[in-house]
Amino acid sequence: MTVDHGPLGRLDLLQGTLDLIILQTLRWGPRHGYGLTQMIQARSGNVLHVDTGSLYPALHRLERKKFIRSWERSDNKQRVRVYQLTAAGQRQLTAEQSRWKRLSEAMQGIMSPLAAEEEA
Repeated sequence: MTVDHGPLGRLDLLQGTLDLIILQTLRWGPRHGYGLTQMIQARSGNVLHVDTGSLYPALHRLERKKFIRSWERSDNKQRVRVYQLTAAGQRQLTAEQSRWKRLSEAMQGIMSPLAAEEEA
């Protein structure tokens, strides 16, 4: 998964971040792989882009951990695999959201100027 920084280029994100994003996206309902990538891109304001080389290994990993389940269905005469969050996945999402909040708060503390910097 990459983050589009416009003229600054792209930045790769940590593997665990993609898992969190997939779980969060599936919280809004079952989706097939392409639907997941489109929703992630749309909800991130076109900043986050997930390629298939990152998405499908993450989906398989989450399925092995029983955080998501999948099934095949026919869609316009094509077979597609649909993914859905499980109860275990919902619990994992809640735990990951808590960790993400702590990390965000820690990063905000680091990024915020010190009182001495504000006075200068």
